[in-house]
Amino acid sequence: MTKILITEFINQSSLENLNKKFDVKYDEKLYENEKQLITMIKDYEGLIVRNKTQVNLDILKNALKLKFIGRLGVGLDNIDTEYCKNKKIHVQPATGMNADSVAEYVISSSMSLIKKIPMFHNGTIKGEWPRTTIKSIEINQKNLGIIGFGIIGKKVAEYSSKNGLKILAYDPYVKEINDKEIDAKLSSLKEIYEKSDIISIHLPLTDETKNMVNEFSFSQMKNKPIIINTSRGGIINESDLIKAYHKNIISGFALDVFENEPIESKFYHKIKPGMNCILTPHISGVTTESNIRVSDFIVKKITDFFN
Repeated sequence: MTKILITEFINQSSLENLNKKFDVKYDEKLYENEKQLITMIKDYEGLIVRNKTQVNLDILKNALKLKFIGRLGVGLDNIDTEYCKNKKIHVQPATGMNADSVAEYVISSSMSLIKKIPMFHNGTIKGEWPRTTIKSIEINQKNLGIIGFGIIGKKVAEYSSKNGLKILAYDPYVKEINDKEIDAKLSSLKEIYEKSDIISIHLPLTDETKNMVNEFSFSQMKNKPIIINTSRGGIINESDLIKAYHKNIISGFALDVFENEPIESKFYHKIKPGMNCILTPHISGVTTESNIRVSDFIVKKITDFFN
C-alpha cells in the first residue's frame, strides 16, 4: 500500500478519507524534528505539509521513493521546487482554496485600520475616551492598491469593490483584466504607491520580491496608506515599515506574516499599544472552512495522482 507522511495539521475528516486508501503516518509536530523527518522520509511515496516543514535538499536527497508533495496552502517557498522538478516529484499547492479567508482578512483589517479602531480601543480601555482626539475616515471610494493579482489578489479585489473601494492592480505577469466581475485598473507600482489609501500585498517570496517594499517604496507613498501583508514577511522590510509609520508616511499596518516566524522580540518590542496596527500569527488563510477546503483538495489530488 502507498505510504503517505503528514507533518502538520490537517482536517480530521479529510485524514479519515485518506486513511481508507493509503498507509498514512500523521504527526502534526514532525516539522519540528528535521533529523527524524530525514530518517523517515525514505519510506514514503507521498508527503503532505503546510508552511512550517522545510522540504529542503537534506530531506529530499533521502526521499528515495517520493513522488508527490501536497502543500496545505499556497506558497511554495518552503519546498525546493527546482530539485523536485529535476527528480520528477510532483508538487501540488492548494491553489485558491483559502482565497475567501484571506480576502475577508484584508477587508476587515482595512476597515479596522481606516477607522483607527486599534487606537480607539487602546485609548478607551485606558479611560481616555478619545472620541474627538482621534480622527477616522470612511472606506467608501478609497483606492486599494493590490500588489500581485493572482487568484487571491483577484478575490481581494472582488470583496473590496463590493465595499466601495476603487481597485488598482499591479502584476508584471498580468497583461489585461478580462474578468467582468472585477472592476480593477492595471497600474504601475509607482501609481499604486502614489495613489493608494490602502495597499495589500499578494506575492510569493522570491529573490525578486525579497525586501521589495522598502524605504524607497515608502518615500513614494503620498496618501499615508494602510499597508496589509498576508503573503510572506520578507517582502516588506520590517524596519523600514516601522520607520515609515513613525514618520507619518503610512497611517497603519496589518501584518499576518513576518520575516521570522514565530515573531521575534526585536520586532515586537517596537510595537507599542497606541499604534494603529494589527499583528496576527499567520492565520489569514486559516479558518475552519478553509482548512476543510484545503485538506479535501489535497486529499483528492494525491488520491487522483496515485490512482
